[in-house]
Amino acid sequence: MANEYIPFLSKIKEIVKHTETEYTFRMTYVGDVRPGQFFEVSVPKYGEAPISVSGIGEDYVDLTIRKVGKVTGEIFELNEGSSFFMRGPYGNGFEKENYQGKELIVVAGGTGVSPVRGVISYFGEHQNEVKKLHTILGFKSPSDILFREDLKKWEQQMDLILTVDSSDDDAYRTGLVTKYIPELEPDNIHETAAIVVGPPIMMKFAVAELLKLGMKEEQIWISQERKMCCGLGKCGHCRMNDTYICLDGPVFCYSEGKKLFD
Repeated sequence: MANEYIPFLSKIKEIVKHTETEYTFRMTYVGDVRPGQFFEVSVPKYGEAPISVSGIGEDYVDLTIRKVGKVTGEIFELNEGSSFFMRGPYGNGFEKENYQGKELIVVAGGTGVSPVRGVISYFGEHQNEVKKLHTILGFKSPSDILFREDLKKWEQQMDLILTVDSSDDDAYRTGLVTKYIPELEPDNIHETAAIVVGPPIMMKFAVAELLKLGMKEEQIWISQERKMCCGLGKCGHCRMNDTYICLDGPVFCYSEGKKLFD
């Protein structure tokens, strides 16, 4: 029986620079994985860090990493062809069956776009599987925008709203993502599903706006970002109340996950 604690070595196939502190590393990987799941990545002597899956291919996964500490700092020193250790994937991820045949709304902010990138890309390329796709993405400023090449495709595939908190450039919409939720006009609110990912305060108010549209809590999914260490529910580091985020999440239906906001 395989030991889930033992990491494997993965090679960097490609590096895409988004900002000065956020890169996407395309890593060799073959196996089952879903958007919303995460890997523990590690560099010997420097430790581990949980990183969400931001893209999935036949022989790779994309990990969009922000340079914020010792582990990620060391990873940013690596080049294409180099390797680091990974273990996982962990967590439940987004199940596409929850959204197929419905009108889908995706609201994400900042690095919260990373775990939903796979969902957006999938339904953008399989538009026949949803009745309509609305996507609202928010970033702090134009220089903080991630996945610019994807955004060009998404503009053609779906109803996309891209906004920044503030900008002197008239080419960008400004304001928080919650500003644009009331503008949505789903054809049938009872056959609509929503995904909301981002900082806790952003998710709280985004969900509130969706509920004002007439959605029920059972129609909304969220992803909780929390420091996850072992990934197996053993260390208790990600425990919130009686919930272990690494096992029970990080994706939750809001009717169940709302207690984690308290």
